[in-house]
Amino acid sequence: MRIKYAKRNDFSWLKENEVHISEDVLNRKIKNKEIYIIEENSIIIGWLRYNYFWDNIPFLNMIYILDEHRGKGYGRKLIEYWEIEMKIKGYSNVLTSTLSNEEAQHFYKRLGYNDIGGFKLFEEPYEIIFYKKL
Repeated sequence: MRIKYAKRNDFSWLKENEVHISEDVLNRKIKNKEIYIIEENSIIIGWLRYNYFWDNIPFLNMIYILDEHRGKGYGRKLIEYWEIEMKIKGYSNVLTSTLSNEEAQHFYKRLGYNDIGGFKLFEEPYEIIFYKKL
């Protein structure tokens, strides 16, 4: 298993699999080193994408592990790697969110994240905001 920043040569794979952002945003995220990929045997099996809430708190926007690789600890390893990187960069807190009808909320709680509020957007289920002190 290897975790690294996404590079330009990962663009095509990410473009096919990361359907939530535009090509322009994907390019910018790769350039700004805001996407990590996780590989097993040199094959990409998932990614983590983040930005900054209020321009100064790392906010995990997306973590995705391909279906056939779920339940093997890859998501946990990817988030732990990101948290260490954020701490090295001088951040003491991180945020993320998930819909209240998603199982991810339990995953984040197991990793030490605490819910601190949320909001309801349009017809979507309630979005829960999670916080963790590094």
